Amino acid sequence: MTTETRPTPDGGHADEPHTGALASRLNWLRAGVLGANDGIVSTAGIVVGVAAATADRGPIFTAGIAGLAAGAVSMALGEYVSVSTQRDTEAAMLAKEKWELRNQPEEELEELAGIYEKKGMSPETARRAAAELSDRDAFAAHAEAELGIDPHELTNPWQAAFSSAVSFTVGALLPLIAILVPPAQWRIPVAVVAVLVALAATGVLGAYLGKSSPWRPTLRMVIGGGIAMAVTYGIGSLVGTAVG
Repeated sequence: MTTETRPTPDGGHADEPHTGALASRLNWLRAGVLGANDGIVSTAGIVVGVAAATADRGPIFTAGIAGLAAGAVSMALGEYVSVSTQRDTEAAMLAKEKWELRNQPEEELEELAGIYEKKGMSPETARRAAAELSDRDAFAAHAEAELGIDPHELTNPWQAAFSSAVSFTVGALLPLIAILVPPAQWRIPVAVVAVLVALAATGVLGAYLGKSSPWRPTLRMVIGGGIAMAVTYGIGSLVGTAVG
């Protein structure tokens, strides 16, 4: 079985699978890990705080579900607005590039050759590469070289919103289940341990995807989650005592 190759601007060849598409998928996966981490920490803080104030399952369940729903909607809405703004900006830049290619083809060709020359090509090679790529797909060549945008793979705000909501929900379910299943005296210890283990796992996974050392991000996540639960536990204890 042979692997198809495609020419690169410098005359070499690259494997057919798009490295840009792979990087995009890894970015989505990293965003999913962060969304799950947000769900774990925020929901854990809510349910631990309520559990410190009351031993009744009803209020804990209600607060946990409310926090899960509110967080998932907020994450989805925020991601939708953010990605929509990014997509609108990219679309405007691409429209401008199309106009320039249609009305100023020679200037655009020189500009593309100049970009390749700045990357280390000789003037002759840069001019030839720019001409060949422009003949093949001028719009894609200029969009990628000048703007860093793949015009065929613009970000999808609906996909981003859905992914954020799902990842947050999955993360939020863990502390909610961990605090509702055990008997009253074990609820908070079990939830705390489960949350810290989950945060450590997401820290390791995030570091692996980012190809960095796992120790610092894992430690930051565990310490941050521990502080959040300690703060809400203290507030819940004070509120429960005052109300009681």
